[in-house]
Amino acid sequence: MKIVSICPSNTELLLYLGLTSSIVGVDDFSDLPEEITELPRLGPDLKIDMEKVVALQPDLVVASLSVPGMERNIKELEERKLPYIIVPNPKSLTDVGESLLFIGKATNTYAKAQQLYDKYNCILEQYRSLKKQVTVPKSLYWEWWAKPIFTPGANNWLTEISEMAGGKNVYGDHDQESVKTDWEDVRKRNPNVICVAWVGVQKEKVNPKVILKRPNWEQMDAIKNQQLYILEEHLFCRPSPRLLVGLSKIANILHPHIYPDHNDQIDPLLGE
Repeated sequence: MKIVSICPSNTELLLYLGLTSSIVGVDDFSDLPEEITELPRLGPDLKIDMEKVVALQPDLVVASLSVPGMERNIKELEERKLPYIIVPNPKSLTDVGESLLFIGKATNTYAKAQQLYDKYNCILEQYRSLKKQVTVPKSLYWEWWAKPIFTPGANNWLTEISEMAGGKNVYGDHDQESVKTDWEDVRKRNPNVICVAWVGVQKEKVNPKVILKRPNWEQMDAIKNQQLYILEEHLFCRPSPRLLVGLSKIANILHPHIYPDHNDQIDPLLGE
């Protein structure tokens, strides 16, 4: 089977299912596994070059509607009569796990998907258990875009990750997936910890000095206590099982005496 992935999280799901060797083309933002480095790049996930996709003659295109604007890709896939599936748009960690089963059914790897799904849920349960040892949860502000500010609301996996890591999302009181806010409102909520993971921006390109210059932010507990963290967006902003690596990282940051040591190079689901 020749597979094309046009979304980074879908490429990662294929990796978990052992289908890397079947991938023949990917979007510009897919960066794992390393084996895809030399594969044809088909454009950004919001503007895929369908002529390049057609030239690859795929047996299956794994598409997504996780970001507004991806509808155009689906329309063009239909117009060219290319075989495709749309991975359901995940909002929760449970949904992310079920994405494994969805792709497993479409690629004849369901047994593998079920095995990973069970392990995935077992790991989540371990964190739920460890969370019970946290007596004082820390308040977290997550920022995944800066101008204007966007932050996850209640209906988002980062709120779940916060809770499993012994924290609480300060915007968890908004019944939304994503909340548009401003610098002053964040300051008033006075989080214990600030986590910056700008979507599509590499960690190295985020300058913390710019964030520290925001009006009156030096008054916040997070800034006073040097609890500003610039994090890898691919560990927190993509709906794939790599979120488990992100969970491991933030849990150890918040409560190192409760949660296991973290290693960026170890994926809890793959064990490597």
